[in-house]
Amino acid sequence: MNKHTKIAVLGGGSWATALVKILLNSVKEVNWYMRNMDNIKFIKKHYHNPNYLSSVKLDIDKIILYNDIVKAIRDSEILIFAIPAPFLKDMLIKCKISFKDKLIVSAIKGIVPNDNLIIGKFFNKFYHVSPGSFVVISGPCHAEEIALERLSYLTIASQNMKNARFVADKLSSHYIKTNISNDVYGTEYSAILKNVFAIAAGICHGLHYGDNFQAVLISNAIQEIQRFVDTVHPINRDIKGSAYLGDLLVTAYSQFSRNRTFGTMIGKGYSVKSIQLEMNMIAEGYFAVKSIIEINKKYNVIIPITKAVYNILYEKLSPAIEIKILAENLA
Repeated sequence: MNKHTKIAVLGGGSWATALVKILLNSVKEVNWYMRNMDNIKFIKKHYHNPNYLSSVKLDIDKIILYNDIVKAIRDSEILIFAIPAPFLKDMLIKCKISFKDKLIVSAIKGIVPNDNLIIGKFFNKFYHVSPGSFVVISGPCHAEEIALERLSYLTIASQNMKNARFVADKLSSHYIKTNISNDVYGTEYSAILKNVFAIAAGICHGLHYGDNFQAVLISNAIQEIQRFVDTVHPINRDIKGSAYLGDLLVTAYSQFSRNRTFGTMIGKGYSVKSIQLEMNMIAEGYFAVKSIIEINKKYNVIIPITKAVYNILYEKLSPAIEIKILAENLA
């Protein structure tokens, strides 16, 4: 890797747009793939994404926009994926391209459905990407605050510290501080679970539970994260770190959290289908909770909050009754 290494951002949503904005602070050029050709034409003409973070003015002279993902991948050495996990497999199957000699960077905070694989394991199993050629970007960080250039923090994890540091340097700026970690699996699973817990927090908010209860819910949620990640990938980690506790807090409490918004609407009585039609973003926690329940059949970790969210979303049980039962068992 060197200063002339070509970096591609793959995805057209808010997080992809935020990553492009960040990268333009440190690189001369960014390759940016998005599926919607109309959006590409709009960005070229108006210098901002029409649907996501539309307040962010983009330096179009430093961006090469692609509608062909295969060409974007071939033209780049570092690939930052910011595509929702439920769509990743189907999109890549159509590509039929090798990732040999590419550094894969995941900005995806979800699990590939049906396969029940976190992103690192997905790329390793299906595309033979080695652990050292894989990097994870985790928070705590909301795209909307990046748009406002509010001070934010990212954790960059890889088993190859040189690659982690290279990506961290490219993402650092006056409003982005970065840390590096070797806990790839822990940060991935934690980022997935915090979306599930943000849905739980939203459901409780929709049911008119107050801040006192939310504090108890989230203090139990971080314990649930620790039990799960320590069982699935037992290494020495500090669960109080920003990549774990910090990411959970911002996702569970922030007005920008799509998963909390999704949960709030569930708590107010909306159906999953009606919420998905109304929201212009993917709530990764909805898909992830089903996969976590499937994965946990192997490990049998005690995960009552995750189970409650699963029962509400997939077993169609009453949110009011499920949260009442959960509340009686929290400490």
